[in-house]
Amino acid sequence: MALAIIFLIFLTFSTIEAQQRSTNINLSSSLTTTGTNSSWLSPSGLYAFGFYRLGSGYGVGVFAAGVPEKTVVWTANRDDPPVPSNATLAFSGGRLVLNIPPDQNTYIADAESISAASMLDSGNFVLYNAVRAIIWQSFDNPTDTILPGQRLMNGKELISSVSEGNHSTGLFYLAMQGDGHLVSYPLENNGGVQYAYWASGTNGSGNNITLNLDDKGLLYLLNETGGNTIKNLSTAESSNDGKIYRMTFDADGIFRVYSLTMDPEGNWSVMWTSTADKCDPKGLCGFNGYCVQNDTEADCRCLPGFNFVNPEIWSLGCERNFVAASCDNTNGSGAGFAMEEMENMIWEDLNYKETEVTNKEDCKQSCFEDCNCEVALYSDDKKCKKLRLPLRYGRRSLSTSQVAFIKVAKELPPLPPSRLQTKELRLETVLIIGASLVTFAIMVLTISGFLIYRNRVWAYKKISEEGYIEFAGDIVLRTFMFAELQQLTNGFRDELGRGASATVYKGVIPYNQKVVAVKKLEKALAEGEREFQREIKARELGKLVGEEEEVDMRKLERMVKVGLWCIQDEPSLRPSMKKVLLMIEGTVDILTPPSPTSFLSVI
Repeated sequence: MALAIIFLIFLTFSTIEAQQRSTNINLSSSLTTTGTNSSWLSPSGLYAFGFYRLGSGYGVGVFAAGVPEKTVVWTANRDDPPVPSNATLAFSGGRLVLNIPPDQNTYIADAESISAASMLDSGNFVLYNAVRAIIWQSFDNPTDTILPGQRLMNGKELISSVSEGNHSTGLFYLAMQGDGHLVSYPLENNGGVQYAYWASGTNGSGNNITLNLDDKGLLYLLNETGGNTIKNLSTAESSNDGKIYRMTFDADGIFRVYSLTMDPEGNWSVMWTSTADKCDPKGLCGFNGYCVQNDTEADCRCLPGFNFVNPEIWSLGCERNFVAASCDNTNGSGAGFAMEEMENMIWEDLNYKETEVTNKEDCKQSCFEDCNCEVALYSDDKKCKKLRLPLRYGRRSLSTSQVAFIKVAKELPPLPPSRLQTKELRLETVLIIGASLVTFAIMVLTISGFLIYRNRVWAYKKISEEGYIEFAGDIVLRTFMFAELQQLTNGFRDELGRGASATVYKGVIPYNQKVVAVKKLEKALAEGEREFQREIKARELGKLVGEEEEVDMRKLERMVKVGLWCIQDEPSLRPSMKKVLLMIEGTVDILTPPSPTSFLSVI
């Protein structure tokens, strides 16, 4: 008994807490497109109402926020363009208003005198008046999706989106008709029975039938008057632990029930689909196109003599790739034309003439000779139906044996590839181009490496092997190994002269028999090297002065003094740039500078 009382107390406090967590969204609240204030979450955080990313801008709607895939389940003003990043949502004058600066305002819901709003855990966004009565809710105004607990009422419809990422009005609609029939149609017509491509088969069941989805994924038709189920469309799962469900009328004209497991790796998976034939929806391939089922995917193609208006947008259909002459200007209706044959073809039956023929060749010839005939359909019952352009709802299906004859130009351009073939061709082109670029890059690197090796490494190697050297004034002298010098001087045998620190020997370079003098240092290494360096620098000074016998010794002395002043170890003794110029010009006297330590270490 005590446990029961504790449980009741706990349940009471839990209910109060839940009510507090679902506190109304008050009229002072507002939303922006970015940051933490872009949406109003439901109490559990599963669903949200607000801004979501849409192309280069933002859309407004309800979406699943607490799952990896933030799926949009309801869209406000779906055919409006995406809003910019400076848009805001706020309550103003009893309305929920989308404001786009400087002065563009759009109402989100057809409701006035709003006093509060709520985003519920069911995915329903609700607006209330002052007495807490619901004056508008997203569940009553579905776009392409219904959620558990939501109903598609009698006389209402779902309209497909353009694509998964574009929630504008698409090509198809699903109608909950007044006769109890749930039917799918192309949006371009007015719901004539002949245009339906899927139906529940429940016509005549009553005038208060609704489409419902429960919390275990069961999609069913319910008679609201008697409360009895008319028909189960899908099968419910035994348990809904950790799962959520939705039914969406997809962009391809097929509606499906999806489930999603609530975990970080969860993805939406299809539980049930209205049809497995992707070519069932009429109008998928547009005018003069036809649909082919490739495995589990639909592939739109053009008839012979036609090209896609836009290969990326199937629904725009196909257009002729040649100009057909007017019937008034032809000398014989078949002039310049040929007939292409295609088997297993179906089109909307809007023939302008139907005749009985003996065989399919008679049907073909009849269309060929009829200037108004663009396509003829021949069936096994020997009926020949003549059709004009444009052709609608074409498909190729093994369920029919009809043969089509299409009138084309005699010089027919190549048949354009289908969209799937275009994708494969693009992928193949990208791979070929990529492989070619990689191969070209490797070739360039290889050739460059070879040229660098030949012009640098190989050249030096050749010089070393041939012993060739030219003592040009602008080339640094080559360094010889001691063993090489021994070879040039024949073991230092032919002495030419002797100095204080070294002995000079005669040498001969084998490559060009050029005679050279080789000085062999005999003093301590450091002293000998310094003496050798002084001789080299003396040669360089000679190059500087040139072959002139007479030079301005006073000018030379002045330059040397200026240089010595500029390299003094003590910075304070070094003259300024201005004084250096005056010293060089001879404007000021130049005192004899002290010898810098660094200069003495060199000499």
